[in-house]
Amino acid sequence: MFAALVRCAPARVAVTLSFVLKRCYRPGARKLRAFLPLAGLLAVAIVGPSFVADPSAPDVAHTLSQPSLAHWFGTDAIGRDLFARVVVATRLDLSIALGAVGLAALAGSVFGAASGFAGGRVDRLLQRVVDVLMAFPLFVVALALVAVLGNSVNSVVIATALINIPFYARLARAEIATRREANYVRAARLLGWSDTRILLRILLPAALPALCAQMTVNLGWAMTNSAGLSFLGMGVRPPAAEWGVLVGEGAPYMMTGQWWLATFPSLTLALAVFLLNGAGDRLRDAFDPAHDD
Repeated sequence: MFAALVRCAPARVAVTLSFVLKRCYRPGARKLRAFLPLAGLLAVAIVGPSFVADPSAPDVAHTLSQPSLAHWFGTDAIGRDLFARVVVATRLDLSIALGAVGLAALAGSVFGAASGFAGGRVDRLLQRVVDVLMAFPLFVVALALVAVLGNSVNSVVIATALINIPFYARLARAEIATRREANYVRAARLLGWSDTRILLRILLPAALPALCAQMTVNLGWAMTNSAGLSFLGMGVRPPAAEWGVLVGEGAPYMMTGQWWLATFPSLTLALAVFLLNGAGDRLRDAFDPAHDD
């Protein structure tokens, strides 16, 4: 019986994606609809820049033009098409968010899994480290990290990832701690499986659904964080097309009537965060039996 239980454990990795799809596609659930706007955002980031004008090409004859059929979002102070810059910025902002969340999830999951599986004094010590990291204002920590690492895309990714690690550590620790004494884990120990093998092939795959849902929600926060850093001049720098940069460039013109320069990048960022949060909530519901139709 023990051998049968353990033989089923490696299959958890292979069936995780299948489980996600079945939960999202199950009849009458209507979960898939929440992912359609997110798919649109990904499509804009991937293929959008190929269908817009050159975002860095100036047009001195149409500087600070209001939104029109020729320039849907208007133009900036040197005549660059704002719609093209917003579309191109989608790819950069989404890439930063994906990179930061991926690094944070990987490091935080390993840290939290080790804490939850070890238990006892090791668990308490590691959780106190997490408490210390979460005691500081996260955005201020990100500002300090970027100031040390320098203004670049890589610095923003690293800073955003580091301040998100504690959240994944807490989540992974909770998921692992609730399963470490399960019957199939005990069976694996009786068959001589090492702790590392149990973690990688049994416990972490079981925690993957919750981690995936958290990653989807966290993408929106990572976008907001990176845009905030760039807005303050501590992240991506002009002339790069990035939502925070565009808002920062357009903010001084709000008082002189050129409202579109900051408004459209801000609305685009808000819409992206809204779509990502909605997709994350739906994904979390997909794994919650209480939300079954």
